[in-house]
Amino acid sequence: MELALAHPALKAFMCGSLSGTCSTLLFQPLDLVKTRLQTLQNNMLPGAPKVGMITVFLNVIRTEKLFGLWKGVSPSFMRCIPGVGIYFSTFYSLKQHYFEDGSPSAGEAVLLGGGARCVAGVAMLPITVIKTRFESGRYNYVSVAGALKSVCQIEGPRALYSGLTATLLRDAPFSGIYVMFYSQAKKALPQEISSSSFVPLVNFGCGVVAGILASLATQPADVIKTHMQVSPALYRKTSDAVRHVYAKHGLSGFFRGAVPRSLRRTLMAAMAWTVYEQLMARMGLKS
Repeated sequence: MELALAHPALKAFMCGSLSGTCSTLLFQPLDLVKTRLQTLQNNMLPGAPKVGMITVFLNVIRTEKLFGLWKGVSPSFMRCIPGVGIYFSTFYSLKQHYFEDGSPSAGEAVLLGGGARCVAGVAMLPITVIKTRFESGRYNYVSVAGALKSVCQIEGPRALYSGLTATLLRDAPFSGIYVMFYSQAKKALPQEISSSSFVPLVNFGCGVVAGILASLATQPADVIKTHMQVSPALYRKTSDAVRHVYAKHGLSGFFRGAVPRSLRRTLMAAMAWTVYEQLMARMGLKS
């Protein structure tokens, strides 16, 4: 504990993990609805009735009860608590090493956010695969440990890294674009606002704007990632999944689940950054 309190990077890890816990618990239902929308068989058939977010939401409550909306929360916690901690500690370390004397430019912010996300994304990908399968409703896994064991025995360890390319193509640009818009929006604020007592609310607002823009830009990669992780046997390469989605639904298929994902990613990122920055400030560190 003394080491964690003494080392700035470990402080950043602790602040990030706590912020990730809060945001994951609140917004898990949106992630589950997004995954179900992207994997519904009815949606993959031409001419089938359109199924929307509200329909999926109500169907989950009706068939799996209210707590069914939090299905997959265990792997989400296992991914987000250390994953967000790794992201923020990597982000803090990179920023302190390369930009200790000033704030990064827009382009540098993209590289900074994307680099930190790549480290966290690769480290936590096996848990991400399990989380996606839990949420899809197609697998009857009892526990995260049991799911990991089952995948390794039946499909081999390589299956735990299915969708790696799509995941990085989604997460690195999202984080890079998010950090760029977030930092630039905060810079554009008048001094009297950025130094007022409304700083947490202002930070949250900047995070919402940045999150919406970043979510829409990376939605196609999220659709591809979900298909590859839920049905890895169907797709040997990322390009196979791209062709499959396009053949079935055209360009609109790459934006399936955009509303729940945008809501979740935007609110989660905004909350995570707001909580992280407030905790870092209380520890006397510049985030």
